[in-house]
Parts: sequence; structure tokens; C-alpha cells
Amino acid sequence: MRTLTHEEARAYYDSFGAKQDSQIFYEGPAIKKLIANGHFDQATSVFEFGFGTGRFAQELITECLPPDAIYCGTDISSTMIQLATERLKSFGPRALITLATANVDIPVGDDSIDRFVSTYVFDLLPQASAQKVLGEAHRTLQSNGLLCLVGITEGTTSTSRTVMNIWGWIFSQKPSIVGGCRPTRLAELLPATHWQIRYRSVVVAWGIASEVVIASPIKNG
Repeated sequence: MRTLTHEEARAYYDSFGAKQDSQIFYEGPAIKKLIANGHFDQATSVFEFGFGTGRFAQELITECLPPDAIYCGTDISSTMIQLATERLKSFGPRALITLATANVDIPVGDDSIDRFVSTYVFDLLPQASAQKVLGEAHRTLQSNGLLCLVGITEGTTSTSRTVMNIWGWIFSQKPSIVGGCRPTRLAELLPATHWQIRYRSVVVAWGIASEVVIASPIKNG
């Protein structure tokens, strides 16, 4: 299955820009589930892989995180960097954002964060990149930290199955029409040897199915 290359994805989201916020009609309900079950009120350090316009980061800092919590994030799009910088500038040093590199290395230390967040990004990534990001999440999360993911997935109702099957077909014909995103199964990306799933649900809004997964890392030794 062909996915967008790093350069193709960057070009797409550079041009898509602020229009990404228009997807809140189906993303919003799933993200609310993530917030409700991610215990962000207990977090002191959050890393977001693929922050987009910074809308979710702004919501986290304003409404969810403790006053002394630190937010860091990365994104492949220079346009998103500009949008998020403007959106988060009032938070000063509490919010640090950087441009992601093609090798998806996460610019934070081992066992240094307690929330690793990514919403509607893993459905864009090729398998190898997804596994590398998960490896970085496992490396950077503290043992009591949480991996918090949302992505489009296969439908669970008759309507959503139809909608998501059509989405998958469009992706198979021309991935760029749907921004390189395709229905995925996030929970299946998390091997039981490395992750313990704490929460999972599928949220359907306007026929679009989103999977919410929260997991804790299993640290050996």
C-alpha cells in the first residue's frame, strides 16, 4: 500500500494549512475521549508528534494541564510551524515547537516525559515510520507515562463501515485526495511485550470512525 513520502506529506500540509481545523467536526468527539481518559491534569511534560495548527496544544495548555506543565511538539510542515507558533506564543517557554525531520527522531531524552500524544498522524505514516515513532515514544516516556493516540479506523456501524470503506478505496486510488490518511488499527501497532493498553474506544462522528488508544510502556529492568 503506497503512502505519501515525507516530502509529499510536507507539501500537502504546507498547502492545507489552517484548513486542517475544519476537520474538528469529526475529530473533536474522539479528542474529547482522549482528554477524558488521558489524565492530563496529572501530567508535567507532554510531547506531541504532529501538532498541526496547534489547536489541540492550545486546548491542553489552557484547559487540561497543570499550570507548571511543559508542552513540546514537532511537525513536518513549516506552515503548521507558523500557525502553531502564533497560536502558542502567549505561553512563552511553556510551549516549545520544532520542525520534524524525515528520520522521525524525537528531540527529548530517555524517560523524560509523561505523555506522548499524536492525533490523526499514525493514519498517515508508513508502517516503518509508525514503528519508529512508537519506539521513540517508548524510549522517551517514563514508566508511569501514557501514550495517547487517535486516528481514523475501520467503521463499527453500517454507515461508518460504508464511509470508511469509501475512504479506503479513495486512498488506494490517490492518497493525496485524503491527505495521505487511511483507516488503520492503532491498537494492533502496540505489541503486548512493550505496551499495556489502558483504554480503547472507537468514536463515530458524521460517519467517520476514529480509534482512541491510551497505553502505558512496559519497561524491562
